[in-house]
This record gives sequence, structure tokens and C-alpha cells, in this order.
Amino acid sequence: MTAAVLDVYLTEADAESELRSDARTGLTAVPKVLPPKWFYDAAGSEIYERITALPEYYPFKAEREILRARAGDIAAASGAEALVELGSGSSEKTRWLLDALSAKGTLDSYLPLDVSEAALKEATSSLVLDYPRLMVHGIVGDFTQHLSRIPARGKRLIAFLGGTIGNLLPPDRAVFLRSARAVLRSGEQLLVGVGLVIDPAVMVPAYDDAQGVTAEFNKNVLRVLNRELRADFDVDAFDHVAVWNAEREWIEMRLRAQRRMTVHVAELGLDVPFAQGEELRTETSAKFRAAGVRAELTSAGFELSEWWTDSTDRFAVALATAR
Repeated sequence: MTAAVLDVYLTEADAESELRSDARTGLTAVPKVLPPKWFYDAAGSEIYERITALPEYYPFKAEREILRARAGDIAAASGAEALVELGSGSSEKTRWLLDALSAKGTLDSYLPLDVSEAALKEATSSLVLDYPRLMVHGIVGDFTQHLSRIPARGKRLIAFLGGTIGNLLPPDRAVFLRSARAVLRSGEQLLVGVGLVIDPAVMVPAYDDAQGVTAEFNKNVLRVLNRELRADFDVDAFDHVAVWNAEREWIEMRLRAQRRMTVHVAELGLDVPFAQGEELRTETSAKFRAAGVRAELTSAGFELSEWWTDSTDRFAVALATAR
């Protein structure tokens, strides 16, 4: 058994600079907006783990159902020698793919990419123990910036799971898919998890649960700004809001100011006024239809090879091949 390799392309200083830029841009925009990646400090990651266990939060369970049932089919259709995972986190669901690809006899390396060096170190340390014959090569980076850093080690399958692609706005999604295609050789593949358009009465509670865990997760971005940028957000003065945008076919998570206030962000020298009822958008989570996914993949230079859904058609995992 060998120790995991870890390449670091995103440092704490880089993350701090990005947070400053995103906060300044987003808090001065009309309407105000922040990227969802800033939910995920240590506390936010722990809250998200609680969300995945909620009865309302079907996406995690639906994707897990697909991977558990179809890992063998994915391995057979892929024959990948290297599994790359974007936003890998704990790599929990990936183990079905690792097991299936290992059983097929093709896999020799796993390359998880994540923004958190601490999470990657923990996950890769566990994986080298459980998969002693596998080369584990972690990459600390941002999938919107560092795809070109992925080593070309054998035939690659890039896994982008969890419906995270839905957090990208359509122009950013197109850029991501073209970037993924640019780093893949013809015949290599992309495996992507997507939430499907279903009844809003089912979709919305997944982002606004009865226990208020998602609300706590949403408000955590304000705690991050308070701690990292010395802002003085009154976290309890904002309400969590989740709505279905039928025209754009996405869920929007927002924070709504209960009263008029001015927030001071000391590290930016910035005063941010909020009117009563004004909203700060913190996440969009697009939901998809099969035809739309095929069209976006085709436009980026992929061919949709396989399409698997869970037993209630709430979520899909698509396998696309680089043309």
C-alpha cells in the first residue's frame, strides 16, 4: 500500500481572495447574490450531511439508489482506468463505482478533486486503506478553474455527481461542459447526476424542510461572512426562502431581510443596505429534462450514451462520451 498523492492548486489564500471578490461583487449587485460554494465551511459541511438524511431531501437518496443499482452497468459501459470525481467531499457514494470498476478489472487510479484540502486528506487516507491496489491522487482545486490539472492517466471517467451541475447558471454550465470536453480525449467519458423536473410540491420541501435544517444551512453563509470578512450580519434577522421558478425550471434559495438594515463588512470597507423584505439569492438548483440534458451535452461535444433514473423518475445519472 502506498500513501495518497495530493496536488494543491487552490490555497487558503486563494480561497480568501475569491471570497472577498465574490462578496464585493454579489453584495453590491442588483439583486444581491452569493455563490453557494460559501455554504461549505466545516460547519456547513456538517449541516449538509444532516440534510442528506432528511425525509424531504430526495436527491441524495435517489442518486444513491441509481449508483447502487447501476454501478455495474456504468463500469461495463465505461471500462475506465481512471475515475476522476469533481467535488468529491467524503467520496461516500463513489465507493459503488470504485467497487464496480475494480471488479471489472480496469481501474487503477482514483483522482478526487475538491476545494477542501482537509476533506481530501481525510477521504484519501481512508481510501488507500480500503483500496490498497488503487493509486489515489487527490487534487485540491476548483472544478471551474482546474480541470486542466487532471492527469491524463489511462482512459478517464469524470464523475460529477450530486446534482451540483444544477448550481451553475446556464452560461456557466455551458462553459463547464466545454471545459470538461476540452480535457478529455475522444472516447473518454463524463458521468453526471441531474435532478429532474417533477412536482414542485415535492421539489420545494427538499430545500425548505420542516425541521429547518436547510434554513440553518442557508444562513450559514452569513456566518462565514461574519467570521472571514468581519461582517456584522444579524443572522436571525433573515428568513430562509425556497421557491420554484417555473420559467427557468430551477429552485432558488434566498435570504430575506426581516427589517431595514445596513450591514458593515469590515474587511471590504463596505456598507451594504438592505430594505425590509429585500432578498439575497444564495443558490439556484436547476432541474432538467432528458432532452435538455442531451442538447447541452451535444453542444459541448459529447454524445449521451446512457441514461439511468431512480425508481420514481426524480433523478437521473447520465453517461456521456467525448466525440
